[in-house]
Amino acid sequence: MSALPEPEASVMQRMRSVATLDNARNLALAYVVLHFGCIWLRAIRATGPIGLAKAAYHRVATFVVGLVLRIPANRRRLEREMNKAVLDIESSLMPSTTVPVQRELPAYGRTAPWIEAQLAALEHLGSSKDGENHDGTRVWRDGRCSGAVYHGGDDLSALISSTIARFLVSNPLHPEVFPGVRKMEAEVVAMVLSMFHAPSTAGGATTSGGTESILMACKTMRDWARAERGIKHPEMVIPNSAHVAFDKAGHYFGIKVRRIPVDPMTRKVRIDLVARAITGNTIMLVGSAPNFPDGIIDDIVALGELARRNRIGLHVDCCLGSFLVPFLERAGFVSEPFDFRVDGVTSISCDTHKYGFAPKGTSVVMYRTKALRRYQYFVSEGWVGGVYASPTLAGSRPGALIAGAWATMVRLGIDGYTESCHMIVGAAKKIERIVREEIPELTILGKPLVSVVAISSAGSINIYDVADQMSKRGWHLNALAGDRPAFHIACTRLTVPVVDEFISDLKDSVAQSRQRAAKPGTYATVYGMGTTTPMAPYVIGEMASRFIDTMYKIA
Repeated sequence: MSALPEPEASVMQRMRSVATLDNARNLALAYVVLHFGCIWLRAIRATGPIGLAKAAYHRVATFVVGLVLRIPANRRRLEREMNKAVLDIESSLMPSTTVPVQRELPAYGRTAPWIEAQLAALEHLGSSKDGENHDGTRVWRDGRCSGAVYHGGDDLSALISSTIARFLVSNPLHPEVFPGVRKMEAEVVAMVLSMFHAPSTAGGATTSGGTESILMACKTMRDWARAERGIKHPEMVIPNSAHVAFDKAGHYFGIKVRRIPVDPMTRKVRIDLVARAITGNTIMLVGSAPNFPDGIIDDIVALGELARRNRIGLHVDCCLGSFLVPFLERAGFVSEPFDFRVDGVTSISCDTHKYGFAPKGTSVVMYRTKALRRYQYFVSEGWVGGVYASPTLAGSRPGALIAGAWATMVRLGIDGYTESCHMIVGAAKKIERIVREEIPELTILGKPLVSVVAISSAGSINIYDVADQMSKRGWHLNALAGDRPAFHIACTRLTVPVVDEFISDLKDSVAQSRQRAAKPGTYATVYGMGTTTPMAPYVIGEMASRFIDTMYKIA
């Protein structure tokens, strides 16, 4: 066969080139469609059409709010309102004081007696209650704070203070210099592992608090999934009631967070929706024991079964339950499965500085195996300063706090923590019982088993008005947003002697709230607007940032 003429050969060549280009374009288009189609399908499977519609609405609303705020008049009006609110924040965080302001280092060092006098004034820099100034320490010593201060008694505080003084300059980053601190840290971890019935293969580490423990658990599972499963776009499935530290971990470590609703009656995460949300990118599930908002323990057994079946992690956040949940049965209360005895649980976080009464800045994160704990470490072999290895986020760490945790745990022991659990949970049970039996305007969320009692309206009153009335009576409570507006009290040892006062003030606050104050208070203003306008998330977020700014303001 003779060759085609030159013009016809060129045409055929061009046609082949066009066909090749078309095929490449088609393949690229197919990849894009397949890629984003899978993303949308996973999202629909995880959240359902309604959840997807809500997410779309939120994005559109955020975009519209941004456009509205670009109009100068609207921006100026909003700024005026927020500036007024900032003044209220400043009056709360920056009470007047005679202590001089230190804007720079003094030219000459102050004497010890002068510093002691200023420290005494700062210690008693307090708040205002009913127009009267009170000792700053009285605010929490009166037991009117929800959680916040986990005081184990003056004798224990004295022991902690003397322990911290002994190990003031110690640093676990140099265990060869401070072998005593290394020993105490290992023993703190071992004692907590024993409390949670960990197997002999388990390991753990101390951290600076519950948030860091949660961050470490999430980082560990991300690195495990990357190394063992090849997952490059990790996701975790958590309850709506899970601590916001998991969102923080997702933000820091590039993990997509899928939040799942809780059952409106039990307040436990819905297991059926958790199962639906698991995808090939899911690296871990989360359950709380108990959760912060409602004080409810999730169905850890069912979550463990899901985790085991899908070969992923299950982290149990026991930061708040800490040294209460492991002692519930010993103290004579009902408990639920929550620890390493549940098949499928791979990690647990427990705060020693909450109901363990250790000094603030101590927590423990635990893993079912020491091999899994390895993914938490940071190791650098090639740094010019030498080999660098650290178990957690921090490099240098305060060994004095670890020593304080060790001394506290050894001082109290099983009998001390059992007695503490009996008192604290008993106080919470009394509040729950009285609200259910004697205050029909209120209702309790779920069936709390530990120290937190979440209180909502039964329908006839605004629960945030009640919270404002309690605030006027000197109580520092936690307002809750979400599907059920509420507030809660996290009972501590300081709450125990003032339970009757809390109940009496709560009854009076409900009676006062029926009359509806002419001017809404802080809780009603801030939390009441949470779902009323698309502008609310922006305003609340901006005010939260300004709150933090105020924390670093001198005068």
